[in-house]
Amino acid sequence: MAKKIGNLLACALTVPFALVYWPVACATNPALTANSAATTEPAAVLASPSEPAKPGFDVLPHPAFALAESAGPSGGASIADVAERVTPSVVNIASERMVKTRPSAMPFFFGPNGPEDGAGEQKQQGQGSGVILSKEGIVITNNHVVEDATQIKVTTSDKREFDAEVVGRDAKSDLAVLRLKGNIQGLRPIAVGDSARMRLGEVVLAIGNPFGVGQTITMGIISATGRADVGIEDYEDFIQTDAAINPGNSGGALVNMKGELIGINTAILSRSGGYQGIGFAIPTKMVQPIADALLKTGKVTRGFLGVGIQDVNTSLAAALSLPDSRGVLITDVQPNSAASKAGLQRGDAVVRVDGEGVDSSGKLRNLIAAKGANAKVKLDIVRGGKASTVEVQTGELSDPEAKAANDKGKSPDSFGIELAALDAGTRQQLQMDPKAEGAVVIARVARGSKAADAGLSSGDVVLEVNRTKVTGVEQAASLIKKSNKQLLLLVARRGAARYVVVGR
Repeated sequence: MAKKIGNLLACALTVPFALVYWPVACATNPALTANSAATTEPAAVLASPSEPAKPGFDVLPHPAFALAESAGPSGGASIADVAERVTPSVVNIASERMVKTRPSAMPFFFGPNGPEDGAGEQKQQGQGSGVILSKEGIVITNNHVVEDATQIKVTTSDKREFDAEVVGRDAKSDLAVLRLKGNIQGLRPIAVGDSARMRLGEVVLAIGNPFGVGQTITMGIISATGRADVGIEDYEDFIQTDAAINPGNSGGALVNMKGELIGINTAILSRSGGYQGIGFAIPTKMVQPIADALLKTGKVTRGFLGVGIQDVNTSLAAALSLPDSRGVLITDVQPNSAASKAGLQRGDAVVRVDGEGVDSSGKLRNLIAAKGANAKVKLDIVRGGKASTVEVQTGELSDPEAKAANDKGKSPDSFGIELAALDAGTRQQLQMDPKAEGAVVIARVARGSKAADAGLSSGDVVLEVNRTKVTGVEQAASLIKKSNKQLLLLVARRGAARYVVVGR
């Protein structure tokens, strides 16, 4: 249950520990082979402003230790105080799901549940972490910890075990909300802090269940904020930390030295599959509205402008008479979209959204999405070297999976593919040319189907079916239905087209 893109690993863990089974996507990546630890000589640093450096001996105290030493009547809480306060709010999550297995080159091998021979379905167990948000048994975790789970067990720090149900999931942000069942008296919800107030260098603690060894606390600092173009999720605004995060930490808490939740630990950047000093957490300023939406409606509704965008660099700023290279450039405006109705134009540079500065395309997408549909938003723009303010009423970003679910009479075909039309919102979400024609999107792939075996997934765009150009959902469905034994699909994913054979 680890999710990875390149060398990015989400930190859920398959068990048992003695045989850690990563999914195929991770297990086959040569970049994830273990590295030997490097050793370096201690660096020379100043022990204090008034003392010269002594190479290899004098070092600054770790910032967290420095804070701990200052604890007292006037020094605030120590690390031990914070840990004692927050650990009852962090839980271990064990899940089960059925996964499709492929035939092995060996006639016999041992899987997580014993000997297996050939392909089929088998039970996969995994472990992650979660955080208690309310006394009513509401727990927040990562979507990839509980996605497709057939059973979820939650264990609290006092060793109580609960069955849990999924209230709602949001794959685009990798968040999920659970509700505990049974006698939930005595739960300890965590205090939620404001991640927007955190500064670089502040001490944080990461709490979770790494490698399934049990609840563990690690310490570090905030290394960066606003990481919006990492490439893990559709919507990103990560806190980066050097607190040790490992497989099994997914869904756990990142807390400040006030004992407040400021993020949900999600992924690591690693060449070895383990901690290498770069971890990512979803900030509470993103977690809270998504959790609220999932609790109220079971889904997340996001705002939509209907524009193509790109980052502004120095050359573009000079060519477009912009005062500096900050802001996001509008490269296209879709007809009848929220942006079009507000009068936005190609070449406009958006520099602020409701007074908050934007310095990347990812941040602009996040801010607009967080506003929700039908929200009035003020955009500060620069057009032709002149600054102005435009008020926009946001549209709603469509979800191809939800759209397909609402279309009566449509269900996965015999190959396990469910299709949906490409509207303006879906095109922007998939970063497609808004004027491109002849394509439909895969809204859902049935688990264990021939399409799943071929590697297709929701969000793939179908351009051709059996060498025939696609013109719409009904035509594509008809072409697929006529295929008896196999399909030859031309699909696009992340802007790259490739042929895929389904059902051989």
